Amino acid sequence: MKQGWEMKRLKEVCAKITDGTHQTPKYFDEGYIFLSSKNVTSGKIDWENIKYIDEKQHIEMYKRVAPKVGDILLAKNGTTGVAAMVDRDVVFDIYVSLAHLSPLKNISAHYLLHFINSPLAKNQFNKRLKGAGVPNLHLEEIREVEIPLPPLPEQQRIVSILDEAFAAIAKAKANAEQNLKNAKELFESYLQGVFENKGDGWEEKTLGDVCTLYQGIAINAKTKHALVEKSDLPLLRIKDLKNNTVEQYIDPNNFPKNALVKEDDIIYTRTGSLGLVFRGKKGVLHNNSFKVVPNNQLDKDFLFIWLQNPIFKSKIMELALKAAQPDITHAIFKIQEIAIPTLKEQQTIVRQLDALRAETQKLEAVYQKKIADLEELKKSILQKAFAGELQSPEGARYANDGHSPSDKKKSITSPEGA
Repeated sequence: MKQGWEMKRLKEVCAKITDGTHQTPKYFDEGYIFLSSKNVTSGKIDWENIKYIDEKQHIEMYKRVAPKVGDILLAKNGTTGVAAMVDRDVVFDIYVSLAHLSPLKNISAHYLLHFINSPLAKNQFNKRLKGAGVPNLHLEEIREVEIPLPPLPEQQRIVSILDEAFAAIAKAKANAEQNLKNAKELFESYLQGVFENKGDGWEEKTLGDVCTLYQGIAINAKTKHALVEKSDLPLLRIKDLKNNTVEQYIDPNNFPKNALVKEDDIIYTRTGSLGLVFRGKKGVLHNNSFKVVPNNQLDKDFLFIWLQNPIFKSKIMELALKAAQPDITHAIFKIQEIAIPTLKEQQTIVRQLDALRAETQKLEAVYQKKIADLEELKKSILQKAFAGELQSPEGARYANDGHSPSDKKKSITSPEGA
């Protein structure tokens, strides 16, 4: 430990560590603000998505906890270990999912906040989590967490450096996130343009003219015997398609063969998560999706791309959402119009879009890595801060343009530099 520093427990640096009411309150449309752990999951207090309680409940709760500006709220369950500082001079109450920490006068509240959000504190919290199902932090465990504590002037110096660095990191991260959004929108924009600007000779058809739909198997009391403990045929529900998971299997000798899906087949979801398009799956399709099979006028790759274009998605969703139970029926799908060029032109369009998709995916990977690197940089700076190694604002210098020490000559805002 650095000279002049001490190792203290949180209970030694706070006047009070407690939590909110253990009773679920009755909520009202207006009244006194009531916060839970859901309001601090971003590291700041969300004052927009709040609930309200009446005066009677507030009076009782406020006797237990009366948060003030500069106090810290710590999520005890859900997103455990995330903390935020009270930054508004308002009267409010808290739920049991939040711990309330009131730092002593010789403790910088911002220093304490940075510590709680640091890897050093997170590791201690994770070791102290208790409970099955949804783990949570108990107050007695929070009170015993150890914090490296320098004199107050050093706390304030560290806070100044961290604030500067984190402001720069936040700016760089916002740039990277915007670049990531732009990269994703680039492909969609080009895709929409292809189908808006149809060439000469494109033939107008309906999907019913050029496609056949095969619906998946409905699992109910009459068909549940088709489920087996294990087989080579996974049941492809929407959650399995989205998460690339397998939870149920189908008896190979006991299912409608039209529901069989091979890797090259196109899957289109019709209920629940509407209008998602998948390929590269093998198994038996669940009833909440279609298998879409084109005839010989339509290239399968072209159809796969067409089903993803924003114009088509907008039109079909408008019809599907009119029903009390949103559903893309056979009829709704089949009446959708599709403009079809020659097979040769379809294949040319597919090649061009595949090449563009590959390039945009490369850009997305660059910016996703940049965002991850910035998060790691933030953790690294915090690690140094609470080890007493933060001697200069080097973190801020690297963060100003989103650089980590290893790539400080690159630019985050351009693909070439990133």
